[in-house]
Amino acid sequence: MKTIGFIGTGVMGRSMAMHFIDAGYTLHIFNRTKEKAAELLEKGAIWHDHVADVAKESDIIMTMVGFPSDVETIYFGKDGLINHAKPGSLLIDFTTSKPDLAERIEHEAFKHQLKSLDAPVSGGDIGAKNKTLTIMVGGDKAAFEEAHEYLNIIGQNIVHQGTSGAGQHTKMCNQITIASNMIGVSEAIMYAKKAGLDPERVLESISAGAAGSWSLNNLAPRMIRHDDEPGFYIKHFIKDMRIAYESAQAMGLDTPGLALALSMYDTLAEQGLSDKGTQALINYYQSFE
Repeated sequence: MKTIGFIGTGVMGRSMAMHFIDAGYTLHIFNRTKEKAAELLEKGAIWHDHVADVAKESDIIMTMVGFPSDVETIYFGKDGLINHAKPGSLLIDFTTSKPDLAERIEHEAFKHQLKSLDAPVSGGDIGAKNKTLTIMVGGDKAAFEEAHEYLNIIGQNIVHQGTSGAGQHTKMCNQITIASNMIGVSEAIMYAKKAGLDPERVLESISAGAAGSWSLNNLAPRMIRHDDEPGFYIKHFIKDMRIAYESAQAMGLDTPGLALALSMYDTLAEQGLSDKGTQALINYYQSFE
């Protein structure tokens, strides 16, 4: 049985890593804040103070961090994976990041006899806990086939989208869809309230029809309960939308719906809500009541 390294044990990474322990794998971990890895350590994960040490002890190294700058440091820093992973190791980045960064990682990995995949995920904290993540994969087909049995431990809908960067481009499509959908979900709830309806009863009807979506089923109830706790941070969604917007601009594509959603979430961030969940978009509308 191969040894797995996991870097990044935040809201989603912690649940994802736990599934590998439950499946019987030896797990080597690193996180900037050790306290966030406490549950994993109690279950038998092996802690390392440096990324390089995780790399040296692992056959497959997975990363799930916040921002492209974090990915760059973890892969290309002096202590990074490219310089310290064993030849033949498989690197899988679950972070939603820049497509061109994924291409750069694969290029450098190849020079060091390493394999790499960009494999951003969708499904939030719920999907991470329930092993139902959607995983969008870019990279070499042989590397994807090698990784598939491990991806199956944390996800259900696992699709190889093409060469390196294709996973990240697919995730941008996902985030563009969610961005406009979150506006629709928020406005539907506010409309129901203004019309004197019970929003929960309204959800019973519309979630089963053509308006049904993951956001409507999973985040609308949190909006109604005023539960802003993060399954996916606003600050990370803003990062994703900005990558998508800039990538679209570079391709000459106008995305007014995405631009509107990005501006609304930027407003929430300016109000100090960056560490709240994306469902906190409802606060944008409630501030005008």
